[in-house]
Amino acid sequence: MNYAVLDLETTGHSAGDEMIQVGLVLLDEQLNVVHSYSTFVKPTIAIPPFITQLTGIDESMVAEAPDLDEVLLELIPLLSDAVLVAHNVGFDAGFLNSALDRCGYLPFDGRRLDTIDLLRILYPTLTTYQLGAVTELFGIEHDQHHRADSDAMATAELFVNCYNKLQGLPLLTLQRLANLLGDDLDDLGWFVSQMAFLKETQTSIDPDAYHYFRQFAMKAGDWSEEQHPRENMDEEAGASVTDWTFPQFLSHIKNEIAALISGYEEREPQNMMFQEVIDALEEERHLLIEAGTGTGKSLGYLIPALYYGVQHNKKIVVSTHTINLQEQLRARDLPLLQAVMPYPFRAAVFKGRGNYLCLRKFEGKVNMRDFASPAEDRITASQMVVWLSESNHGDQEELNFGNRGADFWGTVASDTDSCLNRACPWFKRCYYHRAKQEANIADVVITNHSMLFTDIRADHRLLPGYEHLILDEAHHLEEVAGKHLGTQVSYYSVQHPVLRLCKDARNGQLIALKSRLANEDVEKTQKWREEIDEVVPVFGDLRDEWDRLFEMLYTLMGNGASGTKSSGDASNGETGQFVLRLRSGKLPDYWSDAQLIEEAINGYLSQIIRPLDKVFAAIKEEIDDPGIAALVTDLSGTIKDLSRARDDLRQFMKADKTDMVYWLEANSNSRAKSIQLYAVPADVSSQLRTYFFDIKKSVILTSATLSVQKSFQYACEQLGLTQDEEQGRLKTVQLPSPFNYREQALVIIPRNFPVLKGAAGDPQFNDMLVKSLTEAAIETNGRMLVLFTSYRMLKQVYDPLKEALAMSGIHVLGQGIDSSNRSKLTRRFQQQQASVLLGTSSFWEGVDIPGDALTCLAIVRLPFQPPNHPLVEAKSELLQEQKQNPFMKLSIPQAVIRFKQGFGRLVRTGKDRGIVLIYDTRVIDTYYGKYFLYSLPGPKIEHMHLEQIVPRIREWLAPSPSPSEEEVEK
Repeated sequence: MNYAVLDLETTGHSAGDEMIQVGLVLLDEQLNVVHSYSTFVKPTIAIPPFITQLTGIDESMVAEAPDLDEVLLELIPLLSDAVLVAHNVGFDAGFLNSALDRCGYLPFDGRRLDTIDLLRILYPTLTTYQLGAVTELFGIEHDQHHRADSDAMATAELFVNCYNKLQGLPLLTLQRLANLLGDDLDDLGWFVSQMAFLKETQTSIDPDAYHYFRQFAMKAGDWSEEQHPRENMDEEAGASVTDWTFPQFLSHIKNEIAALISGYEEREPQNMMFQEVIDALEEERHLLIEAGTGTGKSLGYLIPALYYGVQHNKKIVVSTHTINLQEQLRARDLPLLQAVMPYPFRAAVFKGRGNYLCLRKFEGKVNMRDFASPAEDRITASQMVVWLSESNHGDQEELNFGNRGADFWGTVASDTDSCLNRACPWFKRCYYHRAKQEANIADVVITNHSMLFTDIRADHRLLPGYEHLILDEAHHLEEVAGKHLGTQVSYYSVQHPVLRLCKDARNGQLIALKSRLANEDVEKTQKWREEIDEVVPVFGDLRDEWDRLFEMLYTLMGNGASGTKSSGDASNGETGQFVLRLRSGKLPDYWSDAQLIEEAINGYLSQIIRPLDKVFAAIKEEIDDPGIAALVTDLSGTIKDLSRARDDLRQFMKADKTDMVYWLEANSNSRAKSIQLYAVPADVSSQLRTYFFDIKKSVILTSATLSVQKSFQYACEQLGLTQDEEQGRLKTVQLPSPFNYREQALVIIPRNFPVLKGAAGDPQFNDMLVKSLTEAAIETNGRMLVLFTSYRMLKQVYDPLKEALAMSGIHVLGQGIDSSNRSKLTRRFQQQQASVLLGTSSFWEGVDIPGDALTCLAIVRLPFQPPNHPLVEAKSELLQEQKQNPFMKLSIPQAVIRFKQGFGRLVRTGKDRGIVLIYDTRVIDTYYGKYFLYSLPGPKIEHMHLEQIVPRIREWLAPSPSPSEEEVEK
């Protein structure tokens, strides 16, 4: 059997488009290249310019090429009795068969394999399956992207890699894959079955390399057998752990790091941070410490935390805002510390429960082949079968899901309500309980802010007890606290559980339970089936009223936005968002109509929840079948989801708590289904004090952006730390920057730029902005990030800027236009040498583009929050009641911190150098502009006319003369 690896370049993707190049590599059964074929093809239609730009193929290259008939005469014999392999085989096979049909040949009807599907299944943790990126990752030579000959050869090598990976999988995994994929998914099932059959005839893989349980091959074993690494240390070694002083310990660590990392240099700000953190821990007080980019903040707190924790046998909890930073600590910082510490330690990463796979649920899905979207879910489940043989953590962050993969994950994720705990056959292999046990025995636990508050709401049953807390990215703490100490209800809060339970009279978990009960020889099964039958029609009524409620709420929001309802405050935001605030005790007249529908919904939910709770409790007592017990447990969890949604909706519709802010948000494009209902505390400072600062011995808060104009007053007030500062229990520290910003960053503010009138859409401003960005981008050859505060304005600028830069070969990438995925956009920006990236809110922080990839940062507007957003509005009202100025006490500090985050995108290392363009002249024309500029870490700041910007950029970026050149000039 041969494999024909095919790649086609075409004039486009539509049915009427034609081939312009063919590349084919023929592999024999041993995967040796036995033949290669490539040719240009003369099309009957013109090659579009964008195809020439993509492939480099123009009209002159195909003018003398053979026509399609001639090419097919050579190609057809090569495909005979071969398995067709391609990267996105549907595209290439479709074009091939279209060409065969046009020339009077029968279609290719042989077996097909798609290397994208193979990669997804066999390499489930890859972040991209794009051919160029994957070949680079695998070290496959692939110089000419989007050329059929080069792409075909690269795909052939990729296919060989996939074949070898399949061969190396445990037999159990191969058998599971073959069963999952079947024979109807682009022949993948057939191919994997062939590999499994070959494996059965060969010597088995070393059984010690995997843990085998319930017909799964797994990398992770029984977590209950794991011990702390210092548990078996002898007494003398144990005593030596406490013999170290902190200076000795730190000196040892630095020497070891210097031996491991070439060119390692000590940084004075990091040394200062070491001392400040250890002092705060030992003196049992709180610390606010601002550590800018390049400080080495993570090691700055981890090293003293590990020293103190081990010395005093105290657990330290480190919390980050994002899971990404958690993963960075796990992948980069903790392994380094494991290598340089003078004694062993244990660190654990602990996330929210929904991040971990429930093996019981997954086993049930795979065994029953219970898939809502069969084609996509089979690929996702196959990914996860392979992943089990490679993962120690069972953490979804490791996986790269397809389009519907996140939906499938939702059906197999761990959750509290459906957990069987010790009664579960998977308990000792459970990823969540493994993570929890690791946290219990760890010296340092790495978690996230969301988990901190989830633990509070669960009465501290999740995280192990701790007295010392380190909060990284601490400027987000107040925002996260508000979300978790309030409630949120969406259209899908009820829709998803309802569809899981009873999609219709023939589909859903309830219907599956009825079928299972029919096979049980228990006297009460008929009664239970009848009780389920009585509930099923209620789901239809519930769905109707639920849809009716959200359609009404959307209509009410639209009316409020247009001004027809003065009793509500609604606004149409810059991103197409409707926002409507409800004021406690002053609900609008029309709200009573919505409350009547909510009453009906509450009644229908109660008609579902009460009888099913009773039925499920009875089944658990009467029936021993483990399959039915597991299904009923899952159903009980879904019922609890509905119960929570019912109670949260009731509280929101009352809107009767004066200390809460109630509002609705909806997207004007997605209409009613996009509505989110929020109830959030207006002020969380007292709760933060109660939960953390009053009861913990030390809380260390760090971030690159905590101060405003060298003052920590705003952070102290928002976080509830003012009292601790007055009593001497809090120290505030702003570390100096390790970078020479005066030499590395030039801030340019155009003096003669118009003031933007309104949020967006000012034609004069936009025209001048596009012109200036174009001139600057040409001078810097792209390598520019443009930060907007308005998505609408980003879209207005995107097309004219793209058109203006096309002639210079500079690409423009727009958030929400080219992709909504920040990581993908950033990666594309770094891979394309001449690019301009336009981003909004999520690009103001957390984007790391070091080196020459980013030379110019443009800030279009100062990042003030909309003053009419309900939460901002409520906070402003509280300040007004206290006779304070909301603009100076709230709006300015919030915007300055965001501004500092945006500025921090430019200089990421000591070698980075670039320009920041600020197009909002309020920084120099208003009394409050100084707060923004004075909060920056000392860059060179210049004001100039627009026509002076490009020459100044050119001068700033010009390479510095070498000493010998300077001598010549003299």
